[in-house]
Amino acid sequence: MSAKTTARTAAKAPASASSSAPASPTVSTSGQAASKADATASTALPTRTAQAAAPAALDLKSLESRLKSTSGIGVFTKITLKNQVDDLLARFRSFYKGDLAATLVQLRQSYDQLVLKVLALLQDADPPLATAIAASRESIWGILSDRSKFSAV
Repeated sequence: MSAKTTARTAAKAPASASSSAPASPTVSTSGQAASKADATASTALPTRTAQAAAPAALDLKSLESRLKSTSGIGVFTKITLKNQVDDLLARFRSFYKGDLAATLVQLRQSYDQLVLKVLALLQDADPPLATAIAASRESIWGILSDRSKFSAV
């Protein structure tokens, strides 16, 4: 029996050791198809994830437009948010004129609180807009915190 086992092992060894000679057409074809599908799936997922993780930053006009048009926030909530944004912008204007005793750090805290409030409102109701706002957070702060950029708004 050991001779038969040795003969079977020897017969199988060259087929498994040599990748250039297919063992059988069915195994080779399905193995290649599975390998191609696995390779495609593994390369496609990181691409989708990278695209979803890096949405384009919104400018202030498109942000305003998308917030107005979203159905994820009610009318009265939109009015309240608009008033809060207007108040924050007025505080920035006063800060740059020298009329406000607040620091830029304090204004940043107010800005962060407002952004977090908007994100909390949108995270379930309008996830794409919430993602876009989160991606735009630093670029919007860059406009607000720079006197020359802010004066152009």
